[in-house]
Amino acid sequence: MATPMSASTFVAALKKEGVKVSEKYSGWRTHNRNHVGAWGGINGVLIHHTAGRDSRALCYNGRSDLPGPLCHTHLAKDGTATMISSGRANHAGTAARNAFNAVVNESSTHPHPSASSGTVDGNAHFYGIEIENLGTSKDPYPAAQYDAAVRWAAAICRHYGWSADSVVGHKETSIEGKPDPSFDMTKFRRDVAARLKGSAGSGSVTGTEKEIENMDKKTAYTTFWTGDYAAPKTASTVKENPTWMPISVLVGNYEQTSRARDDIAELAKQVSELTKQVSELSKKVK
Repeated sequence: MATPMSASTFVAALKKEGVKVSEKYSGWRTHNRNHVGAWGGINGVLIHHTAGRDSRALCYNGRSDLPGPLCHTHLAKDGTATMISSGRANHAGTAARNAFNAVVNESSTHPHPSASSGTVDGNAHFYGIEIENLGTSKDPYPAAQYDAAVRWAAAICRHYGWSADSVVGHKETSIEGKPDPSFDMTKFRRDVAARLKGSAGSGSVTGTEKEIENMDKKTAYTTFWTGDYAAPKTASTVKENPTWMPISVLVGNYEQTSRARDDIAELAKQVSELTKQVSELSKKVK
């Protein structure tokens, strides 16, 4: 078991790994649930998806039935990691003992969580990240977001000297059948392991140009056109609609162009009619 990082050490480790860190919530360093249970020793890293949109405030404040913080870091679509807590957080719940032991032993295999093996207070032992995603096949993880998630997990593993097998998904530990995250954790651990082979902060965004070239057309289409990206700051609706999908922008532009074309055609008809009237008046004046 390892000693929890201080808030400053946590931030420094993430930044060194190349994570874009936001400290939007000034009180995040002391925002925790340490008064209700243990925090540490630390044994691993737990990956979640939010199962909703615009979940950052929810992650910080929690719900009436589940007080915040609900994770240690919230990860936006553009890869911005907002710090939520550096202490105990309500994110892991009850973990199966067999799944927990696999993390402690850094096993290369992660068994299906079994309640019959016993249980562990996951909130005491795992750092957790909430990745903004609906958790459906229609909501992809943009390359910048996925890369930031890999870096976030690698930063913690690098700090403690752990391998990528200390990283697990909530679906791999929960006795309640949690489905998150919606991506393949075996691949995610491979990506974390690849990062750990290099120096902190090295490398480029996960999902290189070559990988994109090798995508089938449907995956490439979904990855780019239906991903959520930050809306222009000057947009009149940016507060209520902070992220836009390229496909929505394209359709919206088409609709606006079509309306403009119809308006121009109508104006052309009116100009033509006015020109005809002016011509007739000119003849009468003569």
